[in-house]
Amino acid sequence: MPPPTGTVAPGAQRQDEGMSPMIKSAIQGLAMFFGIQFVMGKFMNSGKATTTTTTDASGTVVKVPANTGEIPPYYARPDHLDEGALYNPLAQRIAPLWPLDSPMDITIVVSPTFVSEPLAKTPKERIVADEVAFKLGDYKENRVIDTTFPVPKEVQNNGTLWAHFYIGLTGSKLDPSTPGYNPERAFHFIHPLTQYIAQKKIKKTKNLLAAVNETEVPEEEIPAGPIINSHYHPNFTMSFIPDSGVMHYPSLHPAVRQYIHMESSGARDGSGQNGWYYPVLFVNTFWQLRTHMTTLNSTVKTLPLHINLNHLANWKFSLLASLDEGAKQNARTAAQGGSVPGGGDGSEFEMIKEVLLDTNVYLLGTTVVVSIFHMIFEMLAFKSDISHYRNKKNNVGISVRSILGNVFMQAVIFLYLLDNNENTSWMILFSQGMGIFIELWKITTVVNVRVRAAAPGSLIPYRIAFEDKQVLTETEEKTKEYDAVAFKYLYMIAVPLLLAYAAYSLKYETHKSWYSFIIATLVGSVYAYGFLMMVPSLYINYRLKSVAHMPARAMTYKFLNTFIDDLFAFTIKMPTLHRLATLRDDVIFFVYLYQSYKYKVDYTRVNEFGQGGGEDEVVEKDKVKAIEASEGKDVVEVGKEGKADDVAAAKSTGSAKKGGATKRK
Repeated sequence: MPPPTGTVAPGAQRQDEGMSPMIKSAIQGLAMFFGIQFVMGKFMNSGKATTTTTTDASGTVVKVPANTGEIPPYYARPDHLDEGALYNPLAQRIAPLWPLDSPMDITIVVSPTFVSEPLAKTPKERIVADEVAFKLGDYKENRVIDTTFPVPKEVQNNGTLWAHFYIGLTGSKLDPSTPGYNPERAFHFIHPLTQYIAQKKIKKTKNLLAAVNETEVPEEEIPAGPIINSHYHPNFTMSFIPDSGVMHYPSLHPAVRQYIHMESSGARDGSGQNGWYYPVLFVNTFWQLRTHMTTLNSTVKTLPLHINLNHLANWKFSLLASLDEGAKQNARTAAQGGSVPGGGDGSEFEMIKEVLLDTNVYLLGTTVVVSIFHMIFEMLAFKSDISHYRNKKNNVGISVRSILGNVFMQAVIFLYLLDNNENTSWMILFSQGMGIFIELWKITTVVNVRVRAAAPGSLIPYRIAFEDKQVLTETEEKTKEYDAVAFKYLYMIAVPLLLAYAAYSLKYETHKSWYSFIIATLVGSVYAYGFLMMVPSLYINYRLKSVAHMPARAMTYKFLNTFIDDLFAFTIKMPTLHRLATLRDDVIFFVYLYQSYKYKVDYTRVNEFGQGGGEDEVVEKDKVKAIEASEGKDVVEVGKEGKADDVAAAKSTGSAKKGGATKRK
């Protein structure tokens, strides 16, 4: 009976209570993210430092930065240390040397060596940038430099391409080798424009048919050690960081510290502990992708160069520099055979950047939102599936062979992931292993798993037997019969396809070993024909002319996720076979929709299979009936004359079920 007006069914109430915290958590996470972005955008630069004036040692009034805190400006520094103070070779706190709004001249020279040469003797084709009056701290300053340059022969032989940066206040001499050079008004540093990337270790594979007559030798990894090649990316973003302010130098992250250039004379304030630094120029390689890089060799004669010269907020600089250096370190560790936190081969971060760069912003935003729903639906499907099998009291409509098939397929995928563990995260392995255990648990809910003695003469003394939990009803026997028929035809289709795929793979593809060949072939078959495991359930539905025994709620959540997987198939790079595998589930879904339409069932009432109204609600109704029966009460609705006899008849027969009952439309 439906709950009275104004009340909520127990199962529905619990479902709402279970969904609410997850939705709230997702909303709270998004709100926190956008809130942090707003605060950073509004307040991180709200205290923008301005310039002030002071008098230097000669009595000249000069502009100095006002964001030096307790450290005096460089031009107002004392000429001796305070009494009792000691000079510290490593500055503790450092302040900006030049004031904001200072116009700067910038010259960039590419060279095969880190040793600088006089600018007057440098070939003009190696001077790739010569900018004048670039204003420090003006975020509207955004200059673009496009040029090409010849590749030095030293760089063609796996060498390093260096960039020499000459930066100074406008009108100052930039070349340290020229007379009149003043290190207070100019500085020079070098930075590599190429990256040495270690190639991943490659497992040796072979054609198993061609090598069948060869003497087996222990397989060795090729190469034995990492091969490191010099790579070049044509696009660079070079950003000045004007709002760094006073920093504690020893505690800076190494990724950030590499871009800090200390004042060259080693001057200190009166305490002997604090110093000054030149403007920070961040050579930003965060958005450079390996797929866009060029391997430098003898065939590369000229290279293009595109530079964006601009400013960047300090918090963004710290974040990008740290993430970029961490990702590069993980890639180097993985390429050399080391262990990377979280598993994988160190290229996962590269894939994330590629998605962010190559995907339309609206499509990317939609993908993020539906990813949250995908996670929610996955959890709800898991909960409903477990609840359905835990409360199911018979085996009507259940294909035991399909469950066993799912165990086999998930085990094959697990072994395949282990065989390729250098490219697999341990989180993925754990998730796959949990899926296997859940499918094994489902088997124990529908049949008893027993170890029995094998038949006389068998090589294996024991066997695993699947025995029915109780004497099967007529409908359960029919389910068992329909399941056998469905799998008979399934074998007739799947086995020839599997053998054909195995023959093709054995003849035309290479493998590490026979074990890898078997696992790879089975995995390919799982991806290609895995949807066939759902066909027996659809066949059983057709023969029983009912879908009442199906876990409708769990299947709804799973099928909603298939459409989300379709979206991922078009936004995330994946093999074509896997992309087709995401679309095959849609076929099963539409067939199930048709069956649900044709065999309509009122899920708010208990059906002929002892189910309905939600799995949790069935348990509550059973408890109520047990209590009423113990008190001697008849479940008869008052005020409905002429139906007491029908109720009594129904009670005497158990329920209007099995052969003569008609479906509730």
